[in-house]
Amino acid sequence: MSTEADVIDEAGDAVGQHDLAFPRLHGRPPTGWLNDPNGCARIDGTWHVFYQYNPHAPVHGDIHWGHMSSPDLLHWSTEPIALAPRPDGPDSGGCWSGTLVDDDGVPTAIYTGISTSGVPSTLLARADRSLRSFTRDEPPVAGLPRDPALTDVRDPFPFSVGGRRWAVQGAGAVGGVGEALVYSCDDLTRWTEVGTLLRSDHPALPADAHADIWECPSLVQLDGVWTLLVSIWRHVDGQHSLNHVTWVTGDLVVDGEGLRLEPSGSGRVDLGDAFYAPQALVVDDRVLLWGWSWETDHGSDRLASAPWQGVLTFPRELGVVDGRVISRPAAELTGLRTGPAELADLPGAFEIVAEPGAAVGLELDGVACWAEGTAVSRVLVDGSLIEVFLADGGALTTRAYPGERSRWRVTGADAELARLQVYALGL
Repeated sequence: MSTEADVIDEAGDAVGQHDLAFPRLHGRPPTGWLNDPNGCARIDGTWHVFYQYNPHAPVHGDIHWGHMSSPDLLHWSTEPIALAPRPDGPDSGGCWSGTLVDDDGVPTAIYTGISTSGVPSTLLARADRSLRSFTRDEPPVAGLPRDPALTDVRDPFPFSVGGRRWAVQGAGAVGGVGEALVYSCDDLTRWTEVGTLLRSDHPALPADAHADIWECPSLVQLDGVWTLLVSIWRHVDGQHSLNHVTWVTGDLVVDGEGLRLEPSGSGRVDLGDAFYAPQALVVDDRVLLWGWSWETDHGSDRLASAPWQGVLTFPRELGVVDGRVISRPAAELTGLRTGPAELADLPGAFEIVAEPGAAVGLELDGVACWAEGTAVSRVLVDGSLIEVFLADGGALTTRAYPGERSRWRVTGADAELARLQVYALGL
């Protein structure tokens, strides 16, 4: 690991010691702005997660690709910045969200570049096997959609079906209808727009799925069921609103030269107030998902002085049960447990494991973190980040901000030691 990465990791530990809200187990840098996960991959046995990152200030702007890596999904090291805006390039206005594929032995980032004039394009960046050195010498592979009503297109996600490689991108416009566009791209340097996978106004979808723009699409098979994940971007009262994340299951069918998804079910990926723009990664026989959790303490003194904003969730595994998309913590995360914790003296990072159907709550300084009576299976807390995995397979991500004199308390009729196991988490 590079010296720069080691220094950043030590600084992250120092921040965690002084800022009890800082999630120390999640691998983010100690300073700067962080949003969408990008380029989630496993290359030569090492896990890599990139992310939208402003290294210069805790504000949304000057977007680079940050990078962290792990041998085991538990111990994360901050790597050097992977992609930075080029002053005269098609990404001069930022290196925005995208994915990473192993293209015939060459790790290749596929991402949205925005020019300083606001024009989007789909770009490639080739890397060495360590993913620490990227080369960008190819022209854009895709630009604005054919439909002039679609003013926004972003967040490419490749997938394979029928022995061919395809990609989806989110698209739409203010006052328009969100959709997922399909491209053929067997050769990553030659992209052809071949149609629309699905629109947010499809009659089989609920109003909850409507968006002006669908962002950050992932299209994967979960337990043999094709599943589209999209983030809901809406224009409300003259401002954009990042709303929630929708899943849509269905049949993937050939439509002329392209593909379309015929929906059979839909719902929310996460029921919390701090989860958006996730990215799925298909590895072996499972699908992992990382999401962005934003800060919720707007206007607070803590946020005004904090040198950091945003964190990625722990990786979670996705599946389909009885037609519903379910989430559970990645199996490796039990390796974070260092031993039992006392309910009366919870540490800054801990896990609650409940018996099936137990109604369990959590309070910070007397304020409930989620609704009373919620049946949970596991809860993972790291600093201010709370990830609740529900007894019915759902998930709920929220935030609560401990200070120097704060106390956590587990609540609920079933929240007794005989019904719960609480673990301290650490590395």
